[in-house]
Amino acid sequence: MPRYEYRCRPCGSTFELNRPMAESSAPAVCPDGHEDTVKLLSAVAVGGSASAPAPSGGGGGGGGCCGGGCCG
Repeated sequence: MPRYEYRCRPCGSTFELNRPMAESSAPAVCPDGHEDTVKLLSAVAVGGSASAPAPSGGGGGGGGCCGGGCCG
């Protein structure tokens, strides 16, 4: 179930709720009982690194030593 972050306008506290996506925009009450809250925009963190896959198979062009340019 997705987790959504909210901020309470009267007390300024930030809190999270686990709720279905269909209820993400429904009003949320802060832990102190205030009803004037706003859903915060969450930033998604993605780990890992992006890299292009290595070419497969032999033959074909390409640069560098393994591409046939400098090996003798």
